[in-house]
Amino acid sequence: MSDTISSKNDLGALAVHERLAAALSGAIAAGTYGPGDRLPTHRALARQFSVSIGSVTRAIDSLGAQGLVRSEVGRGTFVAERPWSEAAAGPIDLAINAPTPVVTPEQLNAASLLATQRLLRLGNGGYVDPVGTGEQRAVLADWLGRLRAPLAAEEIILCNGAQQGLHLAMGVLKDQFGVVVTERASFPGAIAAATNLGLALQAVTYDEEGPVPEALDRVLAETGPAMVYLTAICQNPLGYETGPERRAALAAVVARHGGYIIEDDIYGLYAAKGGPLYRQILPERTFYVTGLSKSLTPLLRLGVVAPPPEFAAAMRRRLRAECWGLPPVAVEIAVALIEQGSADLAVHSLRREAAERVVLAGEVLQSGPLPMPEGAPHIWLRLAPLRAEQIARRASEAGVRLGAPAAMQVGPEPVDGLRLCLMSPSQPALRRGLEVVARLLAEDEDVVV
Repeated sequence: MSDTISSKNDLGALAVHERLAAALSGAIAAGTYGPGDRLPTHRALARQFSVSIGSVTRAIDSLGAQGLVRSEVGRGTFVAERPWSEAAAGPIDLAINAPTPVVTPEQLNAASLLATQRLLRLGNGGYVDPVGTGEQRAVLADWLGRLRAPLAAEEIILCNGAQQGLHLAMGVLKDQFGVVVTERASFPGAIAAATNLGLALQAVTYDEEGPVPEALDRVLAETGPAMVYLTAICQNPLGYETGPERRAALAAVVARHGGYIIEDDIYGLYAAKGGPLYRQILPERTFYVTGLSKSLTPLLRLGVVAPPPEFAAAMRRRLRAECWGLPPVAVEIAVALIEQGSADLAVHSLRREAAERVVLAGEVLQSGPLPMPEGAPHIWLRLAPLRAEQIARRASEAGVRLGAPAAMQVGPEPVDGLRLCLMSPSQPALRRGLEVVARLLAEDEDVVV
């Protein structure tokens, strides 16, 4: 756990004790402090984090109110038993990009109570606007604006997770375009959505900052206008961040060829380079997609899509045909978590946790500079394709699950690497899993990390 409480990238003006509470709750969720462990004294925490003892007291009181810790007179403060304590047995999962659990049961209970009160006031037994009520969309738009995406409530459509958002965007464009262009190592969910809709996938060359504009220009010259699937922040699986100048260059290429961008911003909370979204650069030709599963909790599969205005009606019709509408309970709980401040604290904790885990990965794997050193939920290890498949198989035999490289492949050329997801296991379990991978990597001199 970091010894400082950074204000960089914080959402809103969190008080010192709130940031300290978020740091400690994140450490508890990550396993740094396990059930029954005694926390350092108030004085030690004040010295460690350079805050006042009063701020420590308020932070501990907040954690106690959430049920995360218990205080015993004369003995100290101890971590309470948590339902997310990691099982002693079972594989270490570095294959799934699930965030560290930072939303507490107490926060969920409070949000559920507020949501229940609102649900009882919904008309038509809960059959509301399929894309979300105006109030729900206003809360989501305000939160996304504070996060990094300036959107108006009337511009967004709520759906059942970012995955459905990608499917909706591709679905409304499929009658005009039959091709989706993306990197030759891409997100399996986007590949699945395109395949399900009968769309062809076309690979484009990339470098350490994303698709190469000249390469994209050549691909679109061959395919004609197409959908271009882009993830500027922590591309999945390659892990890089596309800088503002590269984003502008890619948007210009897409516009010149009459295509559309599908912008996946699910990892936008980890943005470090700044700059506008593709949605801001090319609003009339960009479908912006994000969700709450990576920035709050995967228990709430709530997605957000902001289509170009001309496609909004078609997307509404498609959403209604696919699922009629959103589960009102999940939407209202998400809205309540945002309004009560839990979402802001979750983002703060996830950013800090991701930064610590990237450092841990670099230390264990003895790697060079990683693409997003300030924090990312996954990293990419460059390997010869056959070696990547071998290590994934052998890691599984050793009790560490890694994603199959073939699932991320676009085009005939095999994927040259492995994705390691860092956020799901506790930090001690992550270290053990990374040590297994490091041992397997050390057995081959041709590996490039």
